[in-house]
Amino acid sequence: MANRQHLDLLKQGVTSWNEWRRENPDTSPDLSELDLQGLDLEGVNLGEADLHGTNLSEANLSGANLIASDLSRADLSDATIIGANLVVAKLSRAILKKAVLLEACLIMANLSGANLSEADLRRAYLSRANLRGIDLSKAILCKAYLRNARLRGADLTQADLNEADLYEADLSGATLILANLSSARLSRAVLNGADLRRAIVCEACLHEAKLNGVDMWHADLSGADLLDAVLNETKLDGANLKGMIPSCERPRV
Repeated sequence: MANRQHLDLLKQGVTSWNEWRRENPDTSPDLSELDLQGLDLEGVNLGEADLHGTNLSEANLSGANLIASDLSRADLSDATIIGANLVVAKLSRAILKKAVLLEACLIMANLSGANLSEADLRRAYLSRANLRGIDLSKAILCKAYLRNARLRGADLTQADLNEADLYEADLSGATLILANLSSARLSRAVLNGADLRRAIVCEACLHEAKLNGVDMWHADLSGADLLDAVLNETKLDGANLKGMIPSCERPRV
């Protein structure tokens, strides 16, 4: 249950709040299950705060410190979270639909089961994040850093992953129908059982990637590099393989 004193302090403004946090470094704020919709909290220090179930939809959290905060089941739909620090934050089952997380840092954050459909995650840092079962349909992840991210069973339908770094990411069983993976780095990524029907994978690097049982029906693999990739029982019916470097072939000098 939220601490009413903490809420009153927050209502005094970000400057006063951050000063109070500096003077009380051992206090973990409890703002759980409150209605903070639309508040301007740019640059606020909410590190290690309890915000589970809190309504932060349409709020401005750009540049906020949310390190190790608990935002599980929180509503952050349409929120602006540009450049915020969410390292090891808890966001399981949170709603971030259409949220703007441009260049946000979510390294090792737990976003399992969260809804980030249509969210803007361009150049966001998601290395080693737990993204199992996440909804990233129609999300923008251009140039996002997803190294070693866990995306098992994730929904990436129509997601834009152009030039994303997915080195050693686990995408087993993920749905990538109509996703844009052009020029993405997928070296050593695991995509076993993933659905890439009609996906755009042109010019992508899939060195040593595991693609067992992947459905690539009518996918665009033109210019993709699959050197040393594993493709057991992979379906390539109707796929565009023009200029693709297959796993059994070395690039020509």
